[in-house]
Amino acid sequence: MGDFSTGDIIFQIMMIGLLVLFVVSFSLFIRRMLITRTVQNRKSEDTNEKLDRIIELLEDREDRK
Repeated sequence: MGDFSTGDIIFQIMMIGLLVLFVVSFSLFIRRMLITRTVQNRKSEDTNEKLDRIIELLEDREDRK
């Protein structure tokens, strides 16, 4: 390690740290996006089921008249 100065070592440690921070941040971002998409899909399915039920009730009401 005679060729490296203290500044070079500190710079390399900082760059490796930034790279690790980027990878962790990116993976957490992707994870959050997937979780959010799953929740939105579930809410959309619930809303569609409720709308289908309302349509059925309205059609039944029209049939009775």
